Amino acid sequence: MRTHFIAFSTTVLLAVLVPAAPGLCRPNSQLPSPPTETGCTFADGKAIKVAFSSPRMRGRKIFGRLVPYGEVWRAGANEATTFVSNADLVVHGKAVPAGSYTIFTLPNQDHWTLIISKKTGEWGIPYPGNDYDLARVDMQVSKLPAPVENFTIAFDKVDERCAMRIDWEATRASVEISEKK
Repeated sequence: MRTHFIAFSTTVLLAVLVPAAPGLCRPNSQLPSPPTETGCTFADGKAIKVAFSSPRMRGRKIFGRLVPYGEVWRAGANEATTFVSNADLVVHGKAVPAGSYTIFTLPNQDHWTLIISKKTGEWGIPYPGNDYDLARVDMQVSKLPAPVENFTIAFDKVDERCAMRIDWEATRASVEISEKK
């Protein structure tokens, strides 16, 4: 009886896991929203690292539809977008101590807000609430000259500052970050 139970259990387990295995073995580039990282390093070697999942546009209307205006958005897909720095920072005039955070955005048609949350380790949604906000800062919004298929967070080095930009569809939202001296 015990042998039959073990054989049956093994068969059921294999029947469940084997069909899922091809999806588990896909390279990141073949996932619908592959995980990626970006960062910026200051002159003294201290750095910012951002990890996020990059959804694809796939013909969809993004801002104002898939990502509603006026609602907090996780800035990516899947797991929450992480923002880690080993330097004390100034993000658009607000002090952000060295540490690990989660970032969200509040997109609107003509302005965006970057939300730096003290709560970490959660799935991308739901937003944990403004009780966990370390800072909310305005982002500069502009239109891109051509649509961007893959959601992207990237940094541009501007003098001794890092400009973090979020690009997707035809929108760019950016904010300047400097090391606190």
